[in-house]
Amino acid sequence: MKDKITVLMIDDDEMIAAATAEYFDMFGVKTAYVTSYEDAVTFLAEHDVSLLLLDINLGDKSGFDLCKKVREDIDIPIFFISARTSDDDVLIALNIGGDDYIKKPYTLSVLLAKVKAAAARYERMAEKGAAAQPSDGMIKLIGDVYLDTNIHKVISGGKEISLKALEYKLLYYLAVNRGKVVTKDELLKNVWDDEYINEGTIAVHIRHLREKTEPDPKEPKLIKTIWGVGYMMEEIGT
Repeated sequence: MKDKITVLMIDDDEMIAAATAEYFDMFGVKTAYVTSYEDAVTFLAEHDVSLLLLDINLGDKSGFDLCKKVREDIDIPIFFISARTSDDDVLIALNIGGDDYIKKPYTLSVLLAKVKAAAARYERMAEKGAAAQPSDGMIKLIGDVYLDTNIHKVISGGKEISLKALEYKLLYYLAVNRGKVVTKDELLKNVWDDEYINEGTIAVHIRHLREKTEPDPKEPKLIKTIWGVGYMMEEIGT
């Protein structure tokens, strides 16, 4: 079993990283830090982490590159922290999977409050999902279509269908809440962790999921649209 830690800070300025980690630890938020892209990849392979604080400038590597790599496999909240203040940097960070962008210098108490709230939401969702997850990691969706939570893929007729990180997170959230209407606001908060994402983004991801899970995506039987409200995964066991 991997070691559990709440926050990993990745910043090439070791003084800032160490001070932030020490402050978070004082308030009961277990925090570690690394100062390079390579050390971050190694750390994440060996530990379960609930949230990343990620600088853009990481020596020869970029925090943008690390964010994209992490998003291939992990759906944890990612907060960019940077002295770079251009709108272009902010937009890039958010568009590649960042959940927030904090500009340096930051106030430790405010950052801690944001981190605690986001990490708590993630951990609640993870606990809820673990309780609902079968021991073999396979969640039946419809017919011979399954969600394999071990490899984050859909299994349809014995064939593996790859999911992007947000597609998996969305499908998993709907499966955990099966039979319940999930509002668009709830999805924005708990899947994207960003209430300002355009609702059209949800619709696009739902369409992609239907193409990967439904026998006939144009006549969906698994993921139903509840007009004006949100979506629901039907209780279908056949």
